[in-house]
Amino acid sequence: MTSAPLLPDDAPAPFILHPATTDVPFILVCDHAGKRIPQGLGDLGVSAADRTRHIAWDIGIAGVARRLHAALGATLIEQVYSRLVIDCNRAPGHATSIPRESDQTVINGNHHLSDDERRQREREIFRPYHDCIAQQLATIDPQKCAMISLHSFTPVWQGQSRAWDAGVLFHKDAASADIMHQLLVERGGWVVGKNEPYRMTATSDYTIPYHAETRGMPYLEIEIRQDLIADEAGQENWAAILTQLLPIYWRRWTASAPTQRAYV
Repeated sequence: MTSAPLLPDDAPAPFILHPATTDVPFILVCDHAGKRIPQGLGDLGVSAADRTRHIAWDIGIAGVARRLHAALGATLIEQVYSRLVIDCNRAPGHATSIPRESDQTVINGNHHLSDDERRQREREIFRPYHDCIAQQLATIDPQKCAMISLHSFTPVWQGQSRAWDAGVLFHKDAASADIMHQLLVERGGWVVGKNEPYRMTATSDYTIPYHAETRGMPYLEIEIRQDLIADEAGQENWAAILTQLLPIYWRRWTASAPTQRAYV
């Protein structure tokens, strides 16, 4: 018997595509922009308060991403559904793809899932989002565009405060990260991590390794501490900062492109 769709026809689509309005060398992606839960899954056994916490989405980053899209005119693809349903920056089958617990909160609705239920979340939410990214990338020269993956991180993780204001993550493309790290440090007196507060690996992340690195495409994965972008003023501030710095990053990267591309 065929199961009912997780996302019926009247449900919000799993992603929002904001098309480019100018010819700029960036494509913006936002894996954890939204916190929706499909109606058929109820509340996943998670309290209303917990469904607004960082465990459900990257607080503030959608506001930064949309302002950056408006300022630069770059394509933006944002994920609509909560990472509690399925994390679109984890490979299907990864231990944290459909989390059973996050930052000491148990997600009861993710326990005892059948293989069919897991595959349904992948098929209806994860795949359409990544198919959209792939379709956009198919129309561009990967050497003439950088993927900018936008994230935010909680100031306190498992009771421990984090010292960073922002971070730049990388796996193989250290050169791009080096450029943006230097620009952020020079721009403002912040504590900026390099592969902090998270370290990117081929298994801990999915979007950048799968889409950018397989194409030999330059990329940045930028993390901003959530208390800095929790309100509109903070989002406007960081969007303005990235609007200024991303074109400088691109000029510096292209000036030394032959050596940068050695990571492929």
